[in-house]
Amino acid sequence: MNSTKQFSKMFSAQIKMMFREKQVWFWNIFFPVILMVLFMVIFGGGSSESFKAKIAIVDSQPNAASAMLFEQLQQIPVFEWESEQPVTLEAGNKLVEKQDIDALIILPESESATTIKLVVNKADEQGATTQAVSGILDQFIQQTNWTVAGTAPTFSLAKTSISSGADDLNYADFLLTGMIGLSVAQGGLFGMVGLVEMRRNGLMKRLRMTPARMGLYGLAGMLVKLLLGIVQIIILTLIGVFGFGANLHINIFSLVIAFLAGGLVFNAMGYLFSSFSKSIEAYMGMSNIASMLMMFLSGVFFPLESLPTWLQPVTQMLPLTYFVEGMRDGLIYDSGIASGAFWAGIGVMVIWGVVSFLVGSQVYKAKSVSDAQ
Repeated sequence: MNSTKQFSKMFSAQIKMMFREKQVWFWNIFFPVILMVLFMVIFGGGSSESFKAKIAIVDSQPNAASAMLFEQLQQIPVFEWESEQPVTLEAGNKLVEKQDIDALIILPESESATTIKLVVNKADEQGATTQAVSGILDQFIQQTNWTVAGTAPTFSLAKTSISSGADDLNYADFLLTGMIGLSVAQGGLFGMVGLVEMRRNGLMKRLRMTPARMGLYGLAGMLVKLLLGIVQIIILTLIGVFGFGANLHINIFSLVIAFLAGGLVFNAMGYLFSSFSKSIEAYMGMSNIASMLMMFLSGVFFPLESLPTWLQPVTQMLPLTYFVEGMRDGLIYDSGIASGAFWAGIGVMVIWGVVSFLVGSQVYKAKSVSDAQ
């Protein structure tokens, strides 16, 4: 049987196996959907317009200055007040300790005092809400100082945002494309578990006794997973657009090229992991390590520039970094393929894929020879 016919039969067999395995549909379709919805709600569900912080205020010794500050603080629209009246310091601290409120504001204790204190829970000290409340309060104090001094500020801040894509792009679009890239990558990394199961059941040894070529079998498996990746992209994109209002600006050429390169590289990595694994636990362990490492170091949830400087070179060696960038180029930025950075990323992914596939094939071949001796 020639290679083409052998490959087509292996591909057809694995398609049938895929439809029979309900776990494949869960881990490759339903789990990515659950994961994306969860992260989109956590990281992308809020905006500055809907931001609210629950606040309590302490005015232990009411005076004219504290009354004026209290009245002005109540005008800040993003503050939700635990009580319309000031609370005691002890009650306020307990509210912070129990995390019933986001922050406690303590007004100056006398006419001559000039310090407004902000009390937050240590567990939330570096949280986004605490940082936002601190920034709002700092701006409020500066504005109050200008008012008390009787002068108007000379300069003001006007905020705007731009991107390399269309004007309607937002963080939800950035997160959606990152989650699509992550889901396709995980589908490849975890998708070759069937090979490990075959080895455990003795089916792999029987297959080696036939004229079948293991490299063709692995390639057929990778292409089957590639088809699943297409289904993943369609489903996740529809959820992102209709469920979270994501905005897409598709460039079909860069999307197809990035998807093919990324889909093959992660399936090749899954094939490589399966070649080294004697048990499902070992395979899942390697896949989990690779997935977790790349998940937080490849720009899925936030820009790479926000990572520590010493860590950024590591991101440039990870294939998921370039896959996510490629998916964003194809789905939201519409930047096209006439870019050196785009092809450099494709080149890195191709190297990862070719090396993973060749090493995996050699390991399977070596084990075949070992079993035959």
